[in-house]
Amino acid sequence: MYRYQASDVMLNSRIMEAIHPNARFVIYYWGVDERLHSNPVHKHSFFEACYVLGGKGTYTDNGRPYLLQSGTLFLSRPGVAHQIVTEDGLSLLFVAFEPDEAKTDPEILAAFRALAEAERVWVEDGSRTPTALLWESLLLREENAYNLPGAAVAPAASALLLSFLALFGEPAAAPKPGIPRDNMILRRAKLYIRDNLSKPLSLPEMAAMLNVSERHLSRLFSGGIHESFTGYIRRERVREAARLLNESELPIKEISEMAGFSSVHYFSRTFTSMMHVPPGVFRRQARPPHSAHAE
Repeated sequence: MYRYQASDVMLNSRIMEAIHPNARFVIYYWGVDERLHSNPVHKHSFFEACYVLGGKGTYTDNGRPYLLQSGTLFLSRPGVAHQIVTEDGLSLLFVAFEPDEAKTDPEILAAFRALAEAERVWVEDGSRTPTALLWESLLLREENAYNLPGAAVAPAASALLLSFLALFGEPAAAPKPGIPRDNMILRRAKLYIRDNLSKPLSLPEMAAMLNVSERHLSRLFSGGIHESFTGYIRRERVREAARLLNESELPIKEISEMAGFSSVHYFSRTFTSMMHVPPGVFRRQARPPHSAHAE
């Protein structure tokens, strides 16, 4: 399924650093080993993360043994003695890395320092975790089926290294609240209005689509942008009409329909009220004197 040797060569020749907007990682080596044998007790000055694709064995970390089998992920921390023992060999992915302290945000750097002291170094079955899926996405497949595009390999490698924080680190704090729900509803309503100006737009229809009450939606407009629902629609229709008058040769009647006005008379009256000039005058003033436009 995977091209082990080709994947190993590709990663070690192309991805020796991983750059993220908030972090940079130095990568010392990648491993894509179809049959890794036992190794002696040793330690590193950097992190080494491993993912077992097949086979069985034992990983010893600081004297404590852990079972290795397909789907297991484990982490060797800087300065900690560790060893892999296997009778028949392991299909193993591994990567050795450390964050660049000068080019990594303090928050991420602190998280990796905490990871170096963390107790959790082994996940028995992590084959469906984001970490495992990211790792497998980096591998070259037989017959080049579904390989990542070259431009996506480096970003995926960065995401993989950052994912170790969630996999082996302390549980993440509750995410900070995003955009409040009411703000999101108002934004969706405004986007829908702008994209559908040529259609009839009513408060009941919009409220039903957004799964809120008419009263609540009306209050969101008046409280959020200090404008009524109908007032916002009217202003957006006039804004779109002004754009079309300025940028197109379309007849005023057609512009009126495209902006969602029920009649040319209503369009002209509303436009004049808001822009202080009739549509035809606005068009003539917006264009050079020699430009001719259909009315």
